[in-house]
Amino acid sequence: MTDAAPRRRNRGGGGAARRAERTSVKFETARYIERNIPNFEVLNEEALQIIEANAETVLEEIGVNFVDNPSALDLWRNAGADVQGERVRIPRGLARKLCETAPSEFTQHARNPDRNVVIGGRNLVLAPIYGPPFVRDANGGRRYATLEDFQKFVKLGYMSKWLHHSGGTVCEPTDVPVNKRHLDMLMAHMELSDKPFMGSVTEPSRAQDSVDMCSVLFGADFVQNNTVMTSLININSPLTFDDVMMGSLEVYARNNQACIISPFIVGGAMAPVSVAGTLTQVLAEVLAGVAYSQLVRAGAPVIFGAFVSSIDMNSGAPTFGTPEASLVTYGAGQLARRLNLPFRSAGSFCGSKLPDAQAAYESANSLNMGLMSGVNFMLHSCGWLEGGLVADFEKFVMDADQLGALHGLAKGIVADETGQAMDAIREVGPGGHYLGCAHTQANFKTAFWKSDLLDYKPFETWEEEGARDTYKLATSRVENLLATYKQPEMDPATREALLAFVAEKKASMPDAFM
Repeated sequence: MTDAAPRRRNRGGGGAARRAERTSVKFETARYIERNIPNFEVLNEEALQIIEANAETVLEEIGVNFVDNPSALDLWRNAGADVQGERVRIPRGLARKLCETAPSEFTQHARNPDRNVVIGGRNLVLAPIYGPPFVRDANGGRRYATLEDFQKFVKLGYMSKWLHHSGGTVCEPTDVPVNKRHLDMLMAHMELSDKPFMGSVTEPSRAQDSVDMCSVLFGADFVQNNTVMTSLININSPLTFDDVMMGSLEVYARNNQACIISPFIVGGAMAPVSVAGTLTQVLAEVLAGVAYSQLVRAGAPVIFGAFVSSIDMNSGAPTFGTPEASLVTYGAGQLARRLNLPFRSAGSFCGSKLPDAQAAYESANSLNMGLMSGVNFMLHSCGWLEGGLVADFEKFVMDADQLGALHGLAKGIVADETGQAMDAIREVGPGGHYLGCAHTQANFKTAFWKSDLLDYKPFETWEEEGARDTYKLATSRVENLLATYKQPEMDPATREALLAFVAEKKASMPDAFM
């Protein structure tokens, strides 16, 4: 009797097909997150009431500055505020009363209705990094961003399953004049993606251009009756509202477009070093900002924003993923819910110069804190590096992949008949295994979230394939996504009208790089 010849696994069979399915580029976008888990709350009722009372005291006794904006001062004066110079002192309760007309949630429409997002309630909408002047990738290193870089990020965002939103200034294209680059950025969002996007806020006339371009894309009547942009309005903390940001807010509010009204907090520099003190200032600033938007147009959609980091007291550099920033974010979420407003905070924050262990730890802390704190709109959810100075291509796809884990955690625990799995427990019984049971066979494709990037292969296979670390895997994924990108369809007449608008606007003014 001879031994049977050893069998070799046929690599062209079902296993290869499954591997091909897992690694193939997919273009579908997951629906925005709807939480089935509780928010994490750190403040008790007494602490909440103290912070709310102190914020009212700040508005009434200290006040806020609305600089270089006489019309804003007139609105406040007519509303009953005490205006002395540029200082606006708001009577106790007035700002909170004005905030009541702001909607608790709203729909932001995309040009593809399947990509519409609902911001507020139990929902979480994920958007990419915003604002960095530099980019980094494996081939070019760290450099000033270009329009080509911007367009690549928009394409990656469009192809990222777990991203719901195209964002805004995903990087600052420094090869295009300052006074014209907003037109190219908006055109890229409108043409290269069909997800919702953000408008320009760097000057009020650029905000108006954003509204006008959306009127071409969606129709003027549709824009006036629906929200098609969500844009970022930063407050110059502490307690200062400048004319550029407020001028942009005024344009968007008048045109029924949403604004994230967001203090820019670096604890110890722009706010007190204590958590409760920072929350007091955040609440006072948001109350004043949201109230002002409602003076411009009652019912204008707004989001309670809070960008929060702490500071390294040795270097003065902002720090991310810290316990203190998390505590402020958790508390701000509670305050936003008490105002019945959507909440924006968190992101893939880190201070690292590279997508390394520091970046991973700090980003994971920040992302999970955002989910647990009840954030409704998470800007900077992928691509953030070096304290927000750099948009990194490899980290963009690393972070975008990990956003899938947030979707999985937000589902919570399902206790229906399938979730209870009693049929599986009965079928397997003592001493068996669940790999082949009917319940596993029916549910294995959707039972566990699986990364599309990280490596789970055995050591030998991993070594045979080049022993690639996560950075190299991310580089490969960036290349594959961009190589297989397919532009979403757009009505040719609409595209021509947009290009004509951009060309006419650019021709109407000389280039300016300041």
